[in-house]
Amino acid sequence: MRLDPSQRAALLRDPARWIACGFGTGLSPVAPGTAGSLAALLPWLALRELPWPLYFAVVAFAFALGVWACARVVDRLHVDDPGFVVWDEFVGQWIALMPLLWMPSAWWLLAAGFALFRLFDIAKPWPVSWADRNIKGGFGVMLDDVLAGVYAALALAALTRLVG
Repeated sequence: MRLDPSQRAALLRDPARWIACGFGTGLSPVAPGTAGSLAALLPWLALRELPWPLYFAVVAFAFALGVWACARVVDRLHVDDPGFVVWDEFVGQWIALMPLLWMPSAWWLLAAGFALFRLFDIAKPWPVSWADRNIKGGFGVMLDDVLAGVYAALALAALTRLVG
């Protein structure tokens, strides 16, 4: 879905829409989901310093905030999952990187976590594909990326075990 300049401005004026479009990163003209996932790495650098129970609480809050924000956009535009909505990528990426909370994180592990999340988000293995097709509204926008994030976290944990 292409947005004209007035629609872009309207998105950035409404706090719910501003959050849903990942603080503007979803407005990237090329690969907005990837742009959102990349942008999610910056706050993650601060989030990783939190004790893990607080990290989980922040991610749960971000999920709930995303359900609300994404629902407002979906209801307003009558589009199931607009491409510029990337808050789901933020939350999915933070879930994918959870295994790094328990180990010193090297740049290549961060890159691997990013790549694994993008892989599972794009490939949509079951039940990610099922959630993407069947669950609607703000919850549906968020759920498939959460599931992709879980797959990526499991793969990242396995990778860290394999390489020691």
